[in-house]
Amino acid sequence: MNFVEPIRQQGLIHDIAAHLKRRSERDYIMFLIGVYTGLRISDILKLKVRDVRNKNYIILREQKTGKQQTLEINPYLKRELAKYIINKDDDEYLIKSRQNLDKPLTRVQAYRILKGAAKHFRLQSIGCHTLRKTFGYHFYQQYKDVVTLQQILNHSHPSVTLRYIGIEQETKNTAIRKLKLF
Repeated sequence: MNFVEPIRQQGLIHDIAAHLKRRSERDYIMFLIGVYTGLRISDILKLKVRDVRNKNYIILREQKTGKQQTLEINPYLKRELAKYIINKDDDEYLIKSRQNLDKPLTRVQAYRILKGAAKHFRLQSIGCHTLRKTFGYHFYQQYKDVVTLQQILNHSHPSVTLRYIGIEQETKNTAIRKLKLF
């Protein structure tokens, strides 16, 4: 498995979102859910319209951990979801496959979409987990609350969370860059 990074620049997040929206509303919504919730792509792809319609929370059992997760839907994401699902049936997958309309998009196709956006913006180390890591990185930068972030991401220890979102490496790089010996 390749190591992926979060998208650290907020302007770049906006640019990627706008790029995806121009190409496909579905891909845009997938991206927004990822960066606003921190859910794994496997959990995002399983969401149905009924899971978000007229809801303030996304409630699901995580596929990887089997743990129950309840996440408040960010107001911006809620508005975008409401527009996206306006003419959709409750039983439809939010992120539907175009080949098989009663199935969700595959993880492989989600990866291809994100890699296509990464190529457009000349980014390296981007994959499906980038969305989750981007959420984590910006949550931490905004609140500096590693314990709450650890709980949201269901990590076992704060140090795991910091390493996961790239803070430990970033801190080491900054320290080395600022080191003055002469």
